[in-house]
Amino acid sequence: MEIVHAYARHLSLLVSVFDDYRRFYGQPSDPASARQFLADRLERRDSVIFFASQGSGSRQVALGFTQLYPSFSSVWMRRIWILNDLFVTPHARRQGIGKRLIERAVQLAAETRARGLSLATAHDNAPAQALYERIGFVPDQEFRYYFLDVPDEAAIEPGVHDVPNRF
Repeated sequence: MEIVHAYARHLSLLVSVFDDYRRFYGQPSDPASARQFLADRLERRDSVIFFASQGSGSRQVALGFTQLYPSFSSVWMRRIWILNDLFVTPHARRQGIGKRLIERAVQLAAETRARGLSLATAHDNAPAQALYERIGFVPDQEFRYYFLDVPDEAAIEPGVHDVPNRF
């Protein structure tokens, strides 16, 4: 098993494991949209994806992946990485794959001189929380994080936002 930095040529390996990840979080299976989403991230370099690979050639499979998004901290005036996705296929769990994927994410943070990594997980995902804490992540005691769900209609109404169209 090796941890591989994903590029467009790995897309076919990633679609299945990414779709499984989304289903784990209650989303319907949608391999076509998963393929497009990942292709867009890789083509635009919006994120960095590492995956656990086993086998080679036509027998190569992805056992898990992590996807990181770059961000910045204005307070620290440094890059940070958001470890947004981490998933290991059920049959490959408890083999240290999640730990190895996170270690590669930490290496990326060091290589890019980032301040650190940020992540969130479900309140009831005790196995993931235990892994993160074993690695050295600590629950944030200083800040409470919020999320605002923006309806799709708001994104297309003219004049609603005064933000330049650069996103």
